[in-house]
Amino acid sequence: MYDEEQHPGHGPLAGFTVGVTAARRAEELGALLQRRGAAVQHAPALRIVPLADDGELLAATKEIIDQVPDIVVATTAIGFRGWVEAAEGWGLGDPLLARLREAELLARGPKVKGSIRAAGLTEEWSPSSESMAEVLDRLLEAGVEGRRIAVQLHGEPLPGFVESLRAGGAEVLPVPVYRWMPPQDTTPLDRLLEATVARSVDALTFTSAPAAASLLSRAEARGLLPELLSALSHDVLPACVGPVTALPLQAQGVDTVQPERFRLGPLVQLLCQELPARARALPIAGHRVEIRGHAVVVDGDLKPVPPAGMSLLRVLSRRPGWVVPRADLLRALPGAGRDEHAVETAMARLRTALGAPKLIQTVVKRGYRLALDPAADSKYADA
Repeated sequence: MYDEEQHPGHGPLAGFTVGVTAARRAEELGALLQRRGAAVQHAPALRIVPLADDGELLAATKEIIDQVPDIVVATTAIGFRGWVEAAEGWGLGDPLLARLREAELLARGPKVKGSIRAAGLTEEWSPSSESMAEVLDRLLEAGVEGRRIAVQLHGEPLPGFVESLRAGGAEVLPVPVYRWMPPQDTTPLDRLLEATVARSVDALTFTSAPAAASLLSRAEARGLLPELLSALSHDVLPACVGPVTALPLQAQGVDTVQPERFRLGPLVQLLCQELPARARALPIAGHRVEIRGHAVVVDGDLKPVPPAGMSLLRVLSRRPGWVVPRADLLRALPGAGRDEHAVETAMARLRTALGAPKLIQTVVKRGYRLALDPAADSKYADA
């Protein structure tokens, strides 16, 4: 658990870099993370394409106006609002709302309820779990044979949902309000992929299943999927807003963390607990040293460290107290070549950044070691 008294003056995510894959509400999520000290690398894994000019949405809207469905399932707030706004743009807003008032209106969660009520409508029911599975269970238990059900899609087909309703005898009318598409410029996403594989981000956040699927698809296209899965399984924390979002990652064998409440705030709070708990804390030369993603906390003070210095420190911390040869440290420096003088230069900068030169000892003709406190030697001897 993060202790603010032990870390005065900086947020719980200070020293960590968090990747944000969201296309929608990315600024809000980024602001929440930065407010708690995180460095944020944003790369939308997809883009939302509204269908206001799309014939499919217009046709579905006219079909509902011509013949009111028995049930309408609203799945997302942005989707429901977009549908009503598109209908108003076509001059069909009032007829659509009139038909929706006649139908049994189901809302997947509280945000959708808010959009429904903002449109002057009232939902019949909404699941406490915000799960489409619970919506499906309710419909099938009540019986759907011979019933006409309109389903507002949220960016992608709902696998299993529509098929299950049709198998139960329902006539299902999909309402595609917007679609998820790959980003037009994949450069930011490629940079985030490379940063993840290089372990220069500490966590990746996902707020939709299509974003997770898109990141995996891009990694596969670039031949980076095995490296990405390895990073997410061992070093980079994948944090999802909820279980549906996590499904594409879980299908690849990646375990994720999720908040109990499927919201951005709880997602950020979860990272505030998980990332500091994963940081390694060591008693070195009479100091408490906590090694984070791109910074080190020395006795509660945050010390930003250059990337080369962090690379050296991570190698030293794998076996604290043990001497690490210069050759091993040289291999950890990106693009250092064969000149061991690069290690000395990076080490000098690291010591300056830490503000406590005695944390790292030089062992003449052998290399360097972390000056682990004697009482901790036995604990970390086999680390």
